[in-house]
Amino acid sequence: MAETVDDKVSYFQAVTGISDHDLCTEILAAHNWDLQLAVSSITANPSAPAPAGTEGGGFGRAAPASASAAAAAAAGDRLVTLPFYVVSGGVGLIAGSIRLGAWVAGGVLSRSLSILGLAQGGGGGGDRLLELPPSAAEAADFVAEFEREFGAGRGPHFVAEGFADALQRAQREYKLLFVYLHSPDHPDTPAFCGGCLCAEPVAAFIDENFVAWGGSIRRTEGFKMSNSLNASRFPFCAVVMASTNQRIVLLRQIEGPKSPEEMITTLQGAVEECSASLVAARIDAEERLNNQRLREEQDAAYRAALEADQARERQRREEQEKREREAAEAERKRKEEEEAQERAAQEAAEKEAALARRRQEKAMALGAEPEKGPDVTRVLIRFPTGERKERRFNSSTTITSLYDYVDSLDCLKAEKYSLVSNFPRVTYGPEKLSQTLEEAGLHPQASLFIEIEQ
Repeated sequence: MAETVDDKVSYFQAVTGISDHDLCTEILAAHNWDLQLAVSSITANPSAPAPAGTEGGGFGRAAPASASAAAAAAAGDRLVTLPFYVVSGGVGLIAGSIRLGAWVAGGVLSRSLSILGLAQGGGGGGDRLLELPPSAAEAADFVAEFEREFGAGRGPHFVAEGFADALQRAQREYKLLFVYLHSPDHPDTPAFCGGCLCAEPVAAFIDENFVAWGGSIRRTEGFKMSNSLNASRFPFCAVVMASTNQRIVLLRQIEGPKSPEEMITTLQGAVEECSASLVAARIDAEERLNNQRLREEQDAAYRAALEADQARERQRREEQEKREREAAEAERKRKEEEEAQERAAQEAAEKEAALARRRQEKAMALGAEPEKGPDVTRVLIRFPTGERKERRFNSSTTITSLYDYVDSLDCLKAEKYSLVSNFPRVTYGPEKLSQTLEEAGLHPQASLFIEIEQ
């Protein structure tokens, strides 16, 4: 009996992908060593709740519910629940392990969950989970094996992706999904693949109207799909489309050998029944896309108009600020000019007042003009304006008094000048200021003119 038990455990591990030998033994024991029942409990769970994030099929962009419902109603077919693994990858193993509570009680449940890293305090147990083989790798292996056995380029163009990705592709392309479950050991398989699937009309019809996916029942995903679709006879084909809540609509179930004509007739019926819903889904998606594009264009136009308004507002503010700066600069210059004029006027007034005081002081310093006499010198002074002034001085008066006399008059604005005689030309500058009129040769009379110094 031990050999039979080991065989069942090994087969159970190979099918489910659970590597822990003790856990597999406990699961089989909980099902009275019924291998089929134990495997089905892991691979199929129609009543299980959807895992987080998989609502609406868990396949990204789900097909419109109305299209799926219409197709199911028209064909009178049934909804099929996908296994957790197909819907959400490794989540299937976790969900299947949690379901052990329905099978095992007490210590068996605690030990099983601790092995999976789900028991309390088992921190980091998630690292113990072994990921199932990637579905895409299985699909690629199937395609390669099919081409090796029946010839490259023959038969439908099976996509080298997992079932969920193939279903998504069918949704994106608004096509139905053609499913072929390959049973390598079935005696009718070679004839069916070579004579029906690889027949040119059949392959061309499938490629034109369907997305084709194939899987071997020897591999994990193919085996799970055979359980989900209740494949009881091979060769097995099916036509499905996405529904909601992790389900697919099973439109056609083709079991047993078929001729190319029978296959095309069956597939043609599925296409005709669903063509209206697929076209409606495509039109609806195109309308949504057009509406989205229109909203994006409207948003872009609004943003462009907003940016233009903002640019105009910035330009208006900049121009306003420029005008304000220019007005402030002009006002500053005006005030500076006014202040400069006021300072100049004040300086001129102060200078004029100083000159007036100087003239007054000089006049007072000269004293009274002497009467004519032998010791009195008569001096005639010509100004640059042509004006002449004459005054009498004592002959003992110094040249400085002549300058004081000129300074006391309001006839000359220049501060630096010299008194000069014509014949002979003599300049009575600073070196002669201390000479008397008589010593300077100006007695008894003299004629002098004023020479402005540059």
